[in-house]
Amino acid sequence: MKKSISYYIILFVLKLKGLKKDFSQDPIDYKKIRKQDVHDPKGKFFSQSNIESFNILKSKITAVNKPESNRLLIFIHGGAFISGPSQHHWDSIKTLHQQTNQNIWLCDYPKAPEHQIEEISLNIDAVYKQALEKYSAQNIKLMGDSVGGTLIATLTQRLVLNQVELPSKIILVSPVMDASLKNLEILKVDAVDPMLSKKGVLSAKKMCAGELDLKHPIISPLFGSFIGIPRTVLYMAENDITYPDQKRAVIKMKEAKVVLITVLGEGMPHVWPFLPVMKEAKIALNAIIKELND
Repeated sequence: MKKSISYYIILFVLKLKGLKKDFSQDPIDYKKIRKQDVHDPKGKFFSQSNIESFNILKSKITAVNKPESNRLLIFIHGGAFISGPSQHHWDSIKTLHQQTNQNIWLCDYPKAPEHQIEEISLNIDAVYKQALEKYSAQNIKLMGDSVGGTLIATLTQRLVLNQVELPSKIILVSPVMDASLKNLEILKVDAVDPMLSKKGVLSAKKMCAGELDLKHPIISPLFGSFIGIPRTVLYMAENDITYPDQKRAVIKMKEAKVVLITVLGEGMPHVWPFLPVMKEAKIALNAIIKELND
């Protein structure tokens, strides 16, 4: 499929920023990567009265409210467990608020290496528990990119295991399904991935896992059960080192009879629906908006 001019512009910008180089380091320089974090978004939109912030355990929740709506989207951002949220997350939140009927909670959870996966997961569980106190489960949707998608997948698996009411839908954008990154196909994709490299991503996962096996289901949903999880929309990118393990997860989800919609971005990079400027990203984000309004 022919790519837009904006696609090539984004690839050039990614190369210029040196993101691939940053994710080729072991140990990964998480402090350098965090310099792009935006914890308190600026601008007129985020200074409005319908925006509020509150804490749940060690997570900061930025709530973008629609007083007339009884629906909630919980957005868990990516960042390899070591960083985030980034400006593109806030830009996406603004668009989603303007074009959907959802209240939105962006969850800025504690990061590795200062905090590890057990504590991070406790935070995610607590956020969902508090959401259930205000919203009915059928009116809650979950969405996350990269490890945000990982955290949503593992949360949902725990909800099923503990017989907690499930959200109506989950949307996973380039989720990391296997933190061990041992899939041999990853090496081939690494050569064309413009953003990520196995070396740095694996370093970040080790920081987050601590003493845990990287294949533990709390950090690698591929090794948990997909039986009983709700309707799932999965966005995958062809030029993304996380793609090979997403394909394995698709097989397991289909075996588990999950109601599953998959969208493959041919030649696309990691988390492509949330990248700015790119025409292909705008098309994907519009499709996500339709899913949220459904």
